[in-house]
Amino acid sequence: MNWRRALWGILAVLPVIVLFGYGMTQDPKAIPSPLPGRHAPAFAMAIMGDTKDTVRLADLRGKVVVLNFWASWCLACRDEHETLQEASAIYGAKGVKFYSVLYNDTPENGQGYIQEMGGQAYPTLLDPKTRTAIDYGLYGVPETFFIAPDGRVAYKQVGPVTLEGMDRILEPLIAQAGRSR
Repeated sequence: MNWRRALWGILAVLPVIVLFGYGMTQDPKAIPSPLPGRHAPAFAMAIMGDTKDTVRLADLRGKVVVLNFWASWCLACRDEHETLQEASAIYGAKGVKFYSVLYNDTPENGQGYIQEMGGQAYPTLLDPKTRTAIDYGLYGVPETFFIAPDGRVAYKQVGPVTLEGMDRILEPLIAQAGRSR
């Protein structure tokens, strides 16, 4: 009779152990984003600095857009800054529009960071109440969104970008932009 009780106990606990074991093999940071393949959320954000200009995603239709969320307090953002600068020089000449979005930070800190890093070749946009970050489902910084010419999110990179990774993503998008002209 005790063996039956033990068998029922094992059968009751076994699914929990299997589920726990499966969970231990998963990366908790690898939460899939629902955005790739869908239209990028619209935005209108002011450019950081003295200008009163606003960048609207709707005005960028037909262009490949790289949207990088960062903050001055983010160490990984420092690691990718030079890569983004290099990529903007290479791909900006091919018509790709680069924008950075200051996330959960002050414009003063953002400007200080950019000066400390030796400047930035593309505009930084301000998202003061993090509404755009929320719309894009930001998990943290850095995160980079690659938007295709048709306005869909082609790819989302969580963590620092690499030049090789950007090449792999941007080249097909540039070709797509050339076909749609």
